[in-house]
Amino acid sequence: MSSYAIREKDGIYFMTSTVVGWIDVFTRKIYRDIVLESFSYCRANKNLRLHAFVLMSNHIHWIASSDNGTDLDDLVRDFKTFTSKKILASINEN
Repeated sequence: MSSYAIREKDGIYFMTSTVVGWIDVFTRKIYRDIVLESFSYCRANKNLRLHAFVLMSNHIHWIASSDNGTDLDDLVRDFKTFTSKKILASINEN
């Protein structure tokens, strides 16, 4: 369940995304790169405006909004779903 509520489509929001169990996944470059690639994709293809972010060892703080009336709730959901699946697949491979 999400603990945030996006009420204004044109608002700028501070968000925190955490790793389940606060496991230090992002200490490895391969997993950090997945997050960065996901951010880049969303900026280029999903109208994400990423104002700032900090990638910590087990969570991400980010300030974001969306362009062109894109639903930020949907964008955040897609980002988190895709990124988590990609990281889990990479963990299983390595």
